[in-house]
Amino acid sequence: MSKYRNIKTEVDGIVFDSKAEAKRYAELRLLEKANEISDLRLQPKFNCKIHGQKICTYRADFDYYVGGQWVVEDVKGFRTPLYRLKKKLVEALYGIEIREVRA
Repeated sequence: MSKYRNIKTEVDGIVFDSKAEAKRYAELRLLEKANEISDLRLQPKFNCKIHGQKICTYRADFDYYVGGQWVVEDVKGFRTPLYRLKKKLVEALYGIEIREVRA
């Protein structure tokens, strides 16, 4: 069991860190099959650099397009201080808003 009591769950041969993340993936796959969203990706990586110096890497849970708009999404049951800091940093550096889905 993980630190936050998440239970690893497998869907489509992919192991997710939590049941909530696996459930959200299944929902997003259905939306993609229905052509409601497109280009679903898992674990997109964002390198955070300031003045050419790497500060950290942030991995979201998913990203995809809805009506031509890019959506970056994270499934969260518990928002750690480190997550909140990285989220703010990515949003500022990339000019995006990370959508949080509650577990």
